[in-house]
Amino acid sequence: MAPQVASDDKKSGAEVYHGSEICRKKTMELLEQAGLPNGLILLDGIQECGYVRETGFVWMKRNKKVEHEFKAIGRLVQYDAEISGYVEKHKMKKVSGVKSKELLVWITISEISIEDPSNGKICFKSAVAGIKKSFPVGAFEIEENDKK
Repeated sequence: MAPQVASDDKKSGAEVYHGSEICRKKTMELLEQAGLPNGLILLDGIQECGYVRETGFVWMKRNKKVEHEFKAIGRLVQYDAEISGYVEKHKMKKVSGVKSKELLVWITISEISIEDPSNGKICFKSAVAGIKKSFPVGAFEIEENDKK
């Protein structure tokens, strides 16, 4: 399917895709190109995704907000119906629509980065709460047999 071109300011000039199968594929490709784990964003249910190559702006839309537990690290993450951010090598900044549960409180994630790829850690930051947590990159990888 050929991409559509978006017109709103942040999305101007974007490649836009619709449908869960193509969005799953394009989101995984984007994460791989950025050097981020392929399971960082819950892929199920994404109905629209887009990417502006010039600015790195990216977004994914689904019909409703969803929660997902990353069992390897015992963390519950909430993805809003639309998530967005700016992607660059080993980093997603100005993230919106992603929260992590810390104790009994949902913390908004504002940046995700792999500061030193050789140490195997991915770092999540919250600008609002001033919290920074690191986890093994492998906790956010999808196994080959789970990619289908």
